[in-house]
Amino acid sequence: MKITILLEELLAFGQSGAEYDAWLIKIGEGEQFGSGFVSVNPNSKIPALTDRSGPRPIRVFESGSILLYLAEKFGAFLPEEVGARTECLSWLFWQIGSTPYLGGGFGHFYAYAPVKNEYAIDRFTMEVKRQLDVLDRRLAENQYIVGDSYTIADMAIFPWYGGLAKGWLYGAAEFLRVQEYKNLQRWADLLLERPAVQRGRMVNRLSGEPSSQLHERHDASDFDTKTQDKLAAIR
Repeated sequence: MKITILLEELLAFGQSGAEYDAWLIKIGEGEQFGSGFVSVNPNSKIPALTDRSGPRPIRVFESGSILLYLAEKFGAFLPEEVGARTECLSWLFWQIGSTPYLGGGFGHFYAYAPVKNEYAIDRFTMEVKRQLDVLDRRLAENQYIVGDSYTIADMAIFPWYGGLAKGWLYGAAEFLRVQEYKNLQRWADLLLERPAVQRGRMVNRLSGEPSSQLHERHDASDFDTKTQDKLAAIR
């Protein structure tokens, strides 16, 4: 979601060179271990990107690396001034370092583990709430993560922590009392108003309303013709 949001934002920004194909990799069926995908990401994780716009293909894997690569390639959503750029990258790497405690830690033990482990749930709950507080305090003084600038830091943090704030992850909104983080809620709503964010959330999506699911994206018109509700109507 981070990457498709950035690509849609770049297109909305007038960067026609950001036109892209998004292929669905069904990780539940092990497609990430196929030789074609491993050639792009030897670690067999999504997302991964191949840039074929230059004289030779360039592979990029790991979401933070892809965000930074695209922002630098198109000169957008990454501040040029050294202080703001450093702040942006600090928050980008904060997300990369913090989210495993949310997903593989809290999410796994709270929602997916076959045996409930009270200690593990308590441990990771405390850490996730600490992270939510870090973001809430940051956003109490800033419109976006980096002051008044909308950057790749917002795009990186939003799918995980914005999703948690809006109740999309793990059915844990009430348990974590996410409504208490008012500044985080305000920021998540602000990003959700952006059409490019709305489109980016739809790409490769396999859950939710059929109108919100665009399993593959190869042209901007696919949002109007190939969401699952449209395809079902054709059938």
